[in-house]
Amino acid sequence: MAAESSEPKSRARQYLEVVTGPLEDKKRWRQYKARVKALPENYRVAVEAVERYLMHFGPGDGPDAASMFEDLADLFERAAADGTPIREIFGEDPVEFVEAFIQSYSRGSYIRRERDRLTSAIARAAGEDATNDGTA
Repeated sequence: MAAESSEPKSRARQYLEVVTGPLEDKKRWRQYKARVKALPENYRVAVEAVERYLMHFGPGDGPDAASMFEDLADLFERAAADGTPIREIFGEDPVEFVEAFIQSYSRGSYIRRERDRLTSAIARAAGEDATNDGTA
């Protein structure tokens, strides 16, 4: 992805981005959606299903989420170009596939953070060292 310009942002754009978030992230999202729209129908339907799942369980921050969706589009564009069947992409368990895909984007996942917080809080409540992962 192209780096942002080194020019300072106008005051109006700074205020706008405080309210709406970075405009670059919105541009990346629109580009991703255009790529998905250009896919053959069966690949598009599959990507949109994965997208819905990722909206709930994927990384929450803008740059990490944008990279994840761009990589998803890359994957399905290559699969469509190669004629890879949908089931061959996902295997027998689509949830397992998507969960493995999410693991590449660890930063920002609120579910993972909350799981870690829960585990840590229970360890503290049980009087265990919070840094101990229980494998020792």
